[in-house]
Amino acid sequence: MAGALEGIRILEFSQIIAGPYACQNLAEMGAEVIKVEPPEGEPWRQFSQFYPGEAKYFQSLNRGKNSLAIALQEPAAQELIARLVPHCDVVLVNYRPDVAKRLQIDYETLSAIKPDLIYADNTAFGRSGPWSHRPGYDVVVQAVSGMMAAEGKLGEAGEPKTISSTAIADYGTGLALAWGITAALFHRERTGAGQMIESTLLQTALSFQSSSIFDLPLADSQSGAYASREAVAKKRAENASYVDLLETRSGGISGLLAGIANIYYRPYQTKDGAIAVGALSSSLWAKVRTALQTDFLGWADPDLASATPEWIENATKQVQELEAFVRSKTTEEWMEILDKEGVPGGPVNFPEDMLTDPQVLANDMLVQLDHDLTGPQTQVGPIIKMSATPLSTDASPPLGRDTDNYAKLAGYSDAEILGLREVGTLA
Repeated sequence: MAGALEGIRILEFSQIIAGPYACQNLAEMGAEVIKVEPPEGEPWRQFSQFYPGEAKYFQSLNRGKNSLAIALQEPAAQELIARLVPHCDVVLVNYRPDVAKRLQIDYETLSAIKPDLIYADNTAFGRSGPWSHRPGYDVVVQAVSGMMAAEGKLGEAGEPKTISSTAIADYGTGLALAWGITAALFHRERTGAGQMIESTLLQTALSFQSSSIFDLPLADSQSGAYASREAVAKKRAENASYVDLLETRSGGISGLLAGIANIYYRPYQTKDGAIAVGALSSSLWAKVRTALQTDFLGWADPDLASATPEWIENATKQVQELEAFVRSKTTEEWMEILDKEGVPGGPVNFPEDMLTDPQVLANDMLVQLDHDLTGPQTQVGPIIKMSATPLSTDASPPLGRDTDNYAKLAGYSDAEILGLREVGTLA
């Protein structure tokens, strides 16, 4: 069966994560994705190469695509792209606005060639404002958006630590782009009109923190949020260190008590590893207490808001005893207990454990692929399943594998293609 986007052709001008991940998701829905790369390949091909021109980072983000290797800074290359655009439905650009304009792949230029074009534009910080000219990667956006500080993690020298397990703003933006493109395709199907879609890494990072970046006077005046903001502002005016600012922001009594009293939504060490429990309702809290064989209420204690030093001392002791109790049993033993009591929980695994995890395998969450150059591989499969229009994928393309095919689609003869290759316009 054909994918939902069968017959849609996408021209992708992007690199690293956000744009490539967006187009990979669309390719797995059946779209024909033309990944445009410089003759030497995009940077992610070159980072940690295990084979010439191939890296795991690149292969995991560019599945199911075709590769057009072309020197976009050359006028002859820009002419080829202009002749290829009428054959495409979507263009995705993941460059700064000035770069797209310079390469003649901006919305104004390409929509003049194809008026019903869907054009997706991703930048780090947006097309307007004092930061519009700045490049940005996930780590920078984590910092600017407040996400890094909200984690509250510090290195040995007191520096903030990143969310390092994944590029959260990049991957989130990739999904937002894919979502926007599919909606725009649906709109064009109904109206015949194209449009421009704008996304930013910053907006994604803000969206993922929507409950934290939320000014609600009635609630914030009661919770102490306003007092915390004022205290941080005062510290900043005094040129306080980052550590002092972080402690001022998180050192309020409500934050202290929430940490001390948390037995319901956290990881624990076990005898042979670790588990995590996640309970966020009063009924589940009761089940956690049954599983832990305790009458300590923690978050559920009505005296929490007016905790005395004695209460805090007792709570600290109770939590330490519960932690020791959890360490007395194995992960498997705790999973049996949690299942029996109906407590949401699971073992703390490593990513590579997922390659053989029974739940992952039972739900076909992995795919077996065969790369043209580097052979068989196992990867995470498409992010969703669809019954009538199933998703599928293939390995990422070697650099420039499909260059000649797309040059011919743009109307170039074999002799013209050879001439462009001889002068370095095509790889």
